[in-house]
Amino acid sequence: MNPAIRLETTPAIQSAILRAEQAYGAANPQSRARHERASRVMPGGHSRQTLFYSPFPLTIAGGRDARITDLDGHDYLNMVGDYAAGVYGHTCAPIQEAVRETMQGGVSLSSLNTKEVELAELIAQRIPSMEQIRFCNSGSEAVLFAAQVARHATNRPKLLVFNGCYHGGFMTYGPVDPPLSISFPLIKATYNEVAGTRAVLRANAPDIAAVLVEPIMGAGGAIPATTEFLNMLREETRRAGIVLIFDEVMSSRLAPGGVQGLRGISPDMTTLGKFWGGGFAFGAFGGARDFMRHLDSTAGGVLSQGGTFNNNVVAMSAGLVGARDVYTPEACLRLNSLGDSLRLQLNALGRSLGIGFQATGLGGVLNTHWHDAIITEPSMVESPTSPLRRLFQLEMIERGYFVAQRGMINLSLPMKEADTKGFVGAVREYLTRNADLLPRAKSLHPG
Repeated sequence: MNPAIRLETTPAIQSAILRAEQAYGAANPQSRARHERASRVMPGGHSRQTLFYSPFPLTIAGGRDARITDLDGHDYLNMVGDYAAGVYGHTCAPIQEAVRETMQGGVSLSSLNTKEVELAELIAQRIPSMEQIRFCNSGSEAVLFAAQVARHATNRPKLLVFNGCYHGGFMTYGPVDPPLSISFPLIKATYNEVAGTRAVLRANAPDIAAVLVEPIMGAGGAIPATTEFLNMLREETRRAGIVLIFDEVMSSRLAPGGVQGLRGISPDMTTLGKFWGGGFAFGAFGGARDFMRHLDSTAGGVLSQGGTFNNNVVAMSAGLVGARDVYTPEACLRLNSLGDSLRLQLNALGRSLGIGFQATGLGGVLNTHWHDAIITEPSMVESPTSPLRRLFQLEMIERGYFVAQRGMINLSLPMKEADTKGFVGAVREYLTRNADLLPRAKSLHPG
């Protein structure tokens, strides 16, 4: 594995961060007060670690289209996109109307409803490897259910995962696993390392129930898997009777049939979440009938999947209308073309200014980085809280662009080319203004 990227922190950078934090605090007194109030009744002042950043996170009062407004009245173009869930922006009329109609018809219906079959059929049409589907409440749940189905179906104990992977709030694994992660029997490999991963698979095949992989690592730094790597996983898992699970909770938004459709690779099982709920809590997992039959009690299956809100009629309705009528294949291609263009522009900007700055990703999911080495796996990504990331976030917020501290960017349907052009211009101004603080380019990073 490559050594973790460590960027030098200079007194000048620390001084710049201090000035930026002071300006941020002075400009956002109501968000500060709200955070202090929340900290008295919520650990850290929040219920979602991803949303916290220093000195305190903004409290958002509302949003429209691709823009949000904070408690102090500042307006921003939302480049965070709710970490890939916010495909539809903040006010999507067809989804809002569908939700109103659903609410008028009643909720907590205590049985099957009239939306879930239609949504399952649509997903199976878009992603043919998902012959049968079960719903749940989040991508985190979906991955956990899929992993347990694979372990039961194969009667094998272990999962093969990749260092730096994120498969939900309780399935995050690396050289040292976070304390809240479930302690599955694990074998770990390096993302995009073809020969090494093949050797690990062959050496441990009798014990491995499933390989769990994101076709593009999202939280790990928006790192796409190479086609060679994914093809190797498909070949080796099929040969050894191992379940290949694609975690497409985030990446399914990147092409009409997900990244598996884009790459022409069919996994045994797939997990979904995020945008598929149309802005509401949602998860789904599914795959070949041979695996999903273990959940079918009428066919002798013994796995019982519970969850009061698994088929929540509001999420089913919003997800169906969103995917069917709004995020059509044509809309999906347009949005991801805009994202590809943005990534190319940001990389050209870093090269033209001779600054160690780049963007990785695929389509409308990107991540910025403060070095120009080619990034193939998460150990090559600098810390999400590195000083350069902190400074960039605070100064871009000051410029009217809401960005994530870890550098992740997710586009939404209401965005137009003028929006991304404005963002590139703001980044250019930031890079030029702070050139003396930023790392110099050492090589030509990828486009």
